[in-house]
Amino acid sequence: MANRRLNFLCISTYFKGVEFLKSCKAEGNNVYFMTKKSLEHENWPWESIDETFYIENWNQEDVTKGIAYKFRSIKFDRFVALDDFDVEKVALLREHFRMPGMGRTTAHYFRDKLAMRLKAKEEGINVPQFSPLFNDTDVNDYAERVNPPWLIKPRMEASATGIKKIHSKDEMWEVIHTLGDERDNYLIEHFAPGHVFHVDGLNLEGEVIFSRSSQYLDTPFEVAHGGGIFRSATTEIGSEIEQKLSKMNSEVMKAFGLRFGASHTEFIQSKETGELYFLETSSRVGGANIAEMVQLSTGVNLWTEWARIESAMLRKATYNLPAIEHKYGGIVVSLSRFEHPDTSSFTDPEIVWRMNKPWHIGMIVVSESQERVLELLQAYTERIANEFHASLPAPDKSN
Repeated sequence: MANRRLNFLCISTYFKGVEFLKSCKAEGNNVYFMTKKSLEHENWPWESIDETFYIENWNQEDVTKGIAYKFRSIKFDRFVALDDFDVEKVALLREHFRMPGMGRTTAHYFRDKLAMRLKAKEEGINVPQFSPLFNDTDVNDYAERVNPPWLIKPRMEASATGIKKIHSKDEMWEVIHTLGDERDNYLIEHFAPGHVFHVDGLNLEGEVIFSRSSQYLDTPFEVAHGGGIFRSATTEIGSEIEQKLSKMNSEVMKAFGLRFGASHTEFIQSKETGELYFLETSSRVGGANIAEMVQLSTGVNLWTEWARIESAMLRKATYNLPAIEHKYGGIVVSLSRFEHPDTSSFTDPEIVWRMNKPWHIGMIVVSESQERVLELLQAYTERIANEFHASLPAPDKSN
């Protein structure tokens, strides 16, 4: 296997993973790509893709039969899910074709918020108090035992999509009843004000070999449901909170069984007690251009290195991380009231990236000083709010 070109089937039903595809090809592999027909005209790296397979919508049986047909002439070596919503689907494909990598049981820990909490609790990792919505008595007992406010969350959505904040028992039951036969796909958990952090990392042979901790300056829930502006910044390098986040992230990865690849994990620190709680994780690169912020402040491209790790594991070759820089990064992103906002008046030399997406405005800054990064993010947030910002209501479910 070390001497032949490996055949990767990369799957994404959203436009993401461009750098993974490029790196996978650069490692000397054949890259086969499956995506939705509606994404055919996105700016995919066509020069890095050997053949593309299109689907209209995901039907597991149809996709399995289609891959089985292609398998007659192409000996696939690895299936890779590039987006959160494809993780479990691709896990089922791996099991059907007996492909190495994450199976359905492990995939659940990285997709199903209830499975995450149950497994974390079983392994002694702090989680907010929660309950499934399966049984009326259990839900009533939870509401009597745990003070509101609570969050009712869909088990399988990403980010803050579909989350509802609840302030009373009557309101709780009103929302649960509106869920109807879908209530088993939700859970309820305690909402406590706190600082929300994310740890973005790379894993190899069951160990975290790289991680960078950052703090959302406004929580994803506040941004999604309050029409806010997305901001994140590197936590103080070498600080106590960074060390605790790194340790807790390693515990989660070990408990959930991620052998290799990229991960994006979120934690909350209680404002009242300072205690850290695990919120959720995913076996992919973080969205919202977090990967760009990590790369520009550390020199580590998470997409690129994930592809290199996949290739090294298959070839039984040694993988080495690139040199790591220890700078501070920060990102600010907002919907814009202008289709193509003019950011030329933002002239600070710390700006290393500008968003190029219609109806959006965003920038990444990098500095040797955390204080400078936070100062710039605050100034830019105020300017964007006054001169550019627009907002939309949060969706109840992903498109």
